[in-house]
Amino acid sequence: MEFPELSRYRGASVAVGLSGGVDSSLAAALLVRAGARVVGLTMKIFRPGAVPLPEGVQGDACYGPGEAEDIEACRRLCARLGISYEVVDLAAEYEARILDYFRDEYRAGRTPNPCVRCNVEMKFGFLLERARGLGLDFDYFATGHYARVGERYGLSALRQAVDLAKDQTYFIHRLKPELLGRVIFPLGSISKAQAREAAAELGLETAEKPESQDFVAGGYGALFGDEEPGDIVDETGAVLGRHRGIAHYTVGQRRGIGVSLGPKPMYVAALDAARNRVVVSDNEALFCVGLAGVDALALSPSLLAAPFRASVRIRQNHKPAPATVRFAEGGEEVEVRFDDPQRAVAPGQAAVFYDDEGFVLGGCTIAAGIKPQP
Repeated sequence: MEFPELSRYRGASVAVGLSGGVDSSLAAALLVRAGARVVGLTMKIFRPGAVPLPEGVQGDACYGPGEAEDIEACRRLCARLGISYEVVDLAAEYEARILDYFRDEYRAGRTPNPCVRCNVEMKFGFLLERARGLGLDFDYFATGHYARVGERYGLSALRQAVDLAKDQTYFIHRLKPELLGRVIFPLGSISKAQAREAAAELGLETAEKPESQDFVAGGYGALFGDEEPGDIVDETGAVLGRHRGIAHYTVGQRRGIGVSLGPKPMYVAALDAARNRVVVSDNEALFCVGLAGVDALALSPSLLAAPFRASVRIRQNHKPAPATVRFAEGGEEVEVRFDDPQRAVAPGQAAVFYDDEGFVLGGCTIAAGIKPQP
């Protein structure tokens, strides 16, 4: 499989963020083959004892003891490719910026998205800052994300991957144009199947390695310990049962709630942190006609001036829905109105705005869903 677009980086110095998986391994191998001067970088985020994980827990997760094995895989890859490799210890930063954030958001009744924050603050933030502090000099930073970079409004802009089923722009939508101008996504034009095929052709040991699916090894419940139980109520406030701590629930959840009202399925409709309650309802109550967002950002200042049309994604596996987006004065708050009601708009999650060619126009953190008027 050929990647002629990477020839432009011949002779350029490129740092590649390595995780030990097939995607980042392939990104590094392709850039080496293209003639770039490559150095591998991995952020070390796991510190034994920082989180009381279940004894003997295994499994491939973003945070867990499997990190040591991933780092060794990265070392072997870099040795095979003939490139240097640096491990950057960011455990303290990860605990403060990601784990504490995750706990705080859930306890506040919101559904956090650690991947969005980790990418902008850790992988494209502290990792690059610390690497340069170690004396590493590089022109570009590359990762194995499935995304592309193009131009909109005269700026470097994030664009969806060719393989929409694998597209990861949702997780990295907060990257700014000035950074995107120095970022390379070698896999943005291929599918996951093609990536595995290319990795096998290059003889990479990670070609068939399963993807990491979990945030914390053994489940994120280990981050919370003993949470305060409370009431499970319906929308009228009637008590239906007891929950084991609101951190164990999320909007739209059906399984594991612990209450039943007969044959009609019940879902988590809201988390009431102030009163430590989980509110449940039927599926129809999960639909919203829009959302209010905070911590908003726009690709271009011109988007702040008037409402604009966009396709809006409210979680990674959500098909972007047609909507009208209106920024408030100052640009830090935004209102989205969907053409058709959307299900399970969860406060704390990100909403990302796309144009009709898949370019990211902006995004926000969901503050609240807007319910239909009775």
